[in-house]
Amino acid sequence: MERYKEIERSIIKKFRKDIWHNFVKAIEAYDLIQENDTIMVCISGGKDSFLLAKCMQELERHSKVSFKAYYVVMDPGYSKKNREQIIKNAEILNIPIQIFESDIFEVVTTVEKSPCYLCARMRRGFLYARAQELGCNKIALGHHFDDVIETTLLSLFYGSEIKTMMPKLHSENFEGMELIRPLYRVKEASIISWAKFNDLTFFNCACRFTEEVEKKEDNSKRKEMKELIRKLKEQNKNVDDNIFKALDNVNLNCVVGTKKEGEYQSFLEHYE
Repeated sequence: MERYKEIERSIIKKFRKDIWHNFVKAIEAYDLIQENDTIMVCISGGKDSFLLAKCMQELERHSKVSFKAYYVVMDPGYSKKNREQIIKNAEILNIPIQIFESDIFEVVTTVEKSPCYLCARMRRGFLYARAQELGCNKIALGHHFDDVIETTLLSLFYGSEIKTMMPKLHSENFEGMELIRPLYRVKEASIISWAKFNDLTFFNCACRFTEEVEKKEDNSKRKEMKELIRKLKEQNKNVDDNIFKALDNVNLNCVVGTKKEGEYQSFLEHYE
């Protein structure tokens, strides 16, 4: 059996419960893919996006819902070594990637404050534009379970609000375009185990300014959330699952105020 087939088989067999089941469950629970969708699967070069691509390939082959997928890498200015590693992994995994260039890294190096935030915003814009060129109505990103709960805690502790990363979103700037996150229920530990089991090596970040970026405030806060969750799990192994479930179980009778589309509403408005 060719190596890529063994890797595919591992997703369906060995990691069926932790990866494949949770991948399919997210698609069904959040209605992420519909008949005749054309989806641009975005590959950054990391473990998450490459696993997403393999899961989408498998789904594209066997799903009862017919859809088409493009597997796209945006090169924002990767080093030659990093770009070659992405191409090599795509070959190992038998993913037919398309690569297009942008100058994002050159732009963000001129910004002192929040370069990661600016980079993410610019990436999203370039990806939506590319998806439109390909005739896609959706883009799929590799955010996973841990990203969801870490984002929730960041918003709570540093943003003074309760909000999370959604499983799907309508684009505000690209009409008819939607963003989906099919790995929404897949835990990062499972992705790491899958990569190790198949002897695959990915970048934590293919950015050529990684060492510099890691010193930035936003990144250290996300690491802080990871460490907090790790410590809490030592006392309660289900704490991450409980945070995740709480986001789908908000008791509005016990919330002082809510905000929707920018409009605040106090519990007092309905108290009497």
